[in-house]
Amino acid sequence: MRNPTRQALLTLRMPGMAQAYDDQLNNPATHSLGFDDRLGLLVDAELAQRESRRLAKLLKGAKLKAANAFPEDIDFSAKRGIDKRQVIDLLTCQWIQRGQHVVITGPTGTGKTWLGCALGREAARKGYGVLYCRLPRLLEELEVAHADGSLPAVRTRLAKQQLLILDDWGVAPIGARGRQDLLEVIDDRVPGKSVLITSQLPTKTWHDFLGEPTIADAILDRVLHNKHTIELKGDSMRRMTPDAAP
Repeated sequence: MRNPTRQALLTLRMPGMAQAYDDQLNNPATHSLGFDDRLGLLVDAELAQRESRRLAKLLKGAKLKAANAFPEDIDFSAKRGIDKRQVIDLLTCQWIQRGQHVVITGPTGTGKTWLGCALGREAARKGYGVLYCRLPRLLEELEVAHADGSLPAVRTRLAKQQLLILDDWGVAPIGARGRQDLLEVIDDRVPGKSVLITSQLPTKTWHDFLGEPTIADAILDRVLHNKHTIELKGDSMRRMTPDAAP
């Protein structure tokens, strides 16, 4: 019965349970357990493997730039200007559930991208769809999409994610079409879906960066009225060793 049972589990697409079944057969310590206990272990193993596969899929789709960014490694030292209580609250991801936004500002090298990716990883852990984009590269992609007819597909891909991370906001000039595209991307997320923005520019200068007053007002009204702000400070983290956690 052993091989048919294992094959049946694989046919039912339960590889975690099949592996745990093999482990139980090869572990005499489990033979004294009751039926309910052994079944419970099998079910737990299957759930754990499915959760692992789900998270791996979400992280692959998120394309986080800082793949080594883990919430457990966040540096809460006072010199960085991080409010520990605020970040711990953000790690609950209730702000995503509420469709709120996060803005992380600070000088270059202070760990904005790293922190944004750490928050993105935690969102994926909790089952939210996440997508990381550098804003200059995203605007280039949208420009190409206008030309090749893929614009609706690109906008749909962006809109379906529950958290969109826009990194490097304001590092490159933005033109008229870029402003309009950015407005459409942001508008597709309001209400109900969240944006996380990282920028070297303080938010008070964003209106000037966007340029055209009417579109700037429309974009900023959708983002800034419902946001959590983290202002990083300190020396560039890039002067530290490559493995040091921001």
